[in-house]
Amino acid sequence: MSDSAARPDTQRERLLPSLAAEDFGPEFRVVARGGVRRGIRLERAFWVSLKQMAESRKCTIGMLVEEIAENHPEGNLTSAIRVACMRGLMEESMELRKLASIRTINAILVACPSPAFALSSSKKILAFNTPFQQLVKRQLPSAPGEDGRQDLKLALDLNVTDIFARLDANGETPVTTGFVIGAGERRYRGQLSAVRAPVAEPELLMAFVFNG
Repeated sequence: MSDSAARPDTQRERLLPSLAAEDFGPEFRVVARGGVRRGIRLERAFWVSLKQMAESRKCTIGMLVEEIAENHPEGNLTSAIRVACMRGLMEESMELRKLASIRTINAILVACPSPAFALSSSKKILAFNTPFQQLVKRQLPSAPGEDGRQDLKLALDLNVTDIFARLDANGETPVTTGFVIGAGERRYRGQLSAVRAPVAEPELLMAFVFNG
């Protein structure tokens, strides 16, 4: 038997968001559109999803229900609404996944004219732009025979955990901190502005150098 199978449910890592009892409770509402009134009973979670879809599309719930009814004239309307809600959430999730990626971070870094880089919670530089590379080469020139910047070290005046905590507390307002990069016996001190990178996992910082 595997360890995961042997562990009680209370000790397993949660895979899904918690479900509230009110999410399951059916709610009856009358939706009117173009003189047509429809009485619909749906779980509250689907009403919430319909409202979010309507807001994002700048329309009313009645307009959405009318479109769903027109596309499924012979089917069960409540089932069609549930499927439409699920498909809408799936499409939104796919779009967010495209945005929340290392590829997006790289694109932002490339577009930035000032030195910038992406930093992991262990202070490992995962990506950087050309201006940052030029800064390193200018301030920490390699001695003959050195293999690039393999020995580059980074230190922050604030640790990464504190930066994330400040971002959480201040509504993602950028956090300013000093930093030092070094290679061998050479050191360079500057300042940077840190923001949370647009990825879900792992948590990353995007750092923009603005002063030396």
